[in-house]
Amino acid sequence: MVFSSVLFLFYFLPFVLTIYFIAPKKYRNFILLIASLLFYSWGEPKYIWIMIFSTVLDYTCGRLVHYYKCNENINKAKLWLGVSIFVNLGLLGFFKYSDFLISNINNILGSSIPLLNLTLPIGISFYTFQTMSYTIDVYRGDTKVQNNIISFGTYVTLFPQLIAGPIVRYQTVAEEMDNRVESYDLFSEGIKRFTLGLGKKVLLANNIGILWDNISHLNMSNIPVLTAWLGILAFSFQIYFDFSGYSDMAIGLGKIFGFNFLENFNYPYMSKSITEFWRRWHISLGTWFKEYLYIPLGGNRKGRFNHIRNILIVWILTGIWHGASWNFALWGLFFGIILIAEKLFLLDILKKLPQWLTRIYTLFLVLVSWAIFAFDSIKDGLSYIKILFGFGSNDIFNHTSLYLLYTNILLFLILIIGSTDIPKRLWKHMNNRFSKISWIAENVFLFLVVVLSIAYLVDQSYNPFLYFRF
Repeated sequence: MVFSSVLFLFYFLPFVLTIYFIAPKKYRNFILLIASLLFYSWGEPKYIWIMIFSTVLDYTCGRLVHYYKCNENINKAKLWLGVSIFVNLGLLGFFKYSDFLISNINNILGSSIPLLNLTLPIGISFYTFQTMSYTIDVYRGDTKVQNNIISFGTYVTLFPQLIAGPIVRYQTVAEEMDNRVESYDLFSEGIKRFTLGLGKKVLLANNIGILWDNISHLNMSNIPVLTAWLGILAFSFQIYFDFSGYSDMAIGLGKIFGFNFLENFNYPYMSKSITEFWRRWHISLGTWFKEYLYIPLGGNRKGRFNHIRNILIVWILTGIWHGASWNFALWGLFFGIILIAEKLFLLDILKKLPQWLTRIYTLFLVLVSWAIFAFDSIKDGLSYIKILFGFGSNDIFNHTSLYLLYTNILLFLILIIGSTDIPKRLWKHMNNRFSKISWIAENVFLFLVVVLSIAYLVDQSYNPFLYFRF
């Protein structure tokens, strides 16, 4: 069960909201905890124990870290912090990377160790990072310890952002866990944000995703250059509107329940450098790696060599976080090398160039990166990149290329405009000049988004969830 499903929209969410707001405040965390466990178990019943285990583990470790720090026994505090980190990374590594490791051992040694064929627990990459950040922050003194296991369990399992982020650090919601204030304004704002996210996902990401799905399954030797570019553009918009749509829905649901999650996307395709792109894309993941890996490694404080090393470590691990495949490691390395070049000299050059040129530079590199990201096989990804640049005997275009361009040009224009802040600025301008009309227009627009999204979900079977595998 995911947010963009009829079951969630018409049954689960209305039922949970009704029970939640009828109940006295002191029971609301418990209701959210039970609802979140039911939500998770609907999609992954056999792995519910992992989430419960992680919750109990990090609750206990957090309490023990705090206890020993208060008693000035730093060694034991470090011990329990280490237990939390080791077990969380162990669980993530076992379920996500076991078969990847076994496959590589078999390839290198010529052995035939059988694969475990484990199903990846939904959201494990997100909630293990969240629970680790809690114990680390308690050790650092950046957040207060949570003594109520119901409240802590609610934080870990919270269904609005459980399966696709954003990665919520405990310190950002610590006060809201036990003292949040639900209000009509927050509820209204949350509904609007959820609706926009639903439209992004269902109406935009799903529709352009069909184009990418069709192109990516074509025989590589027969894909014309123009078709390849249409395909990678389609994928770039699909992954953006899919993931940012889910983030918007999570942030909106959070507001409905009184939580204020931090933003996860900030118009990344408007960036003028790769450095800026990664300040705008999947912000919560970038912040997590910066706070809990890059800075502890030394950041940029210990000389140029160590600075470069730290960037490479962070970005290779960022790539591998996305999936157990070498293409993700290469994708991370690709960005790591570019970021190093920008820090060393490229940013100074980019600042002197016109903005339209720096935006083309950024989008070009991002599109190339998506070709690496989209194919589990590095060979297929590189073959696709060769087609993009016209290397080989592939045609420049054919009748199918022109047909795909002609039939999708309007959708591409909507996606291009929708991935910028132009609609936001136009809306702000309209709201300032015609506030009464804009209120009516806003509600009509949101109503149409809901109706069209539901009609699409009822009528269509293509509703992929790209970040499910991450």
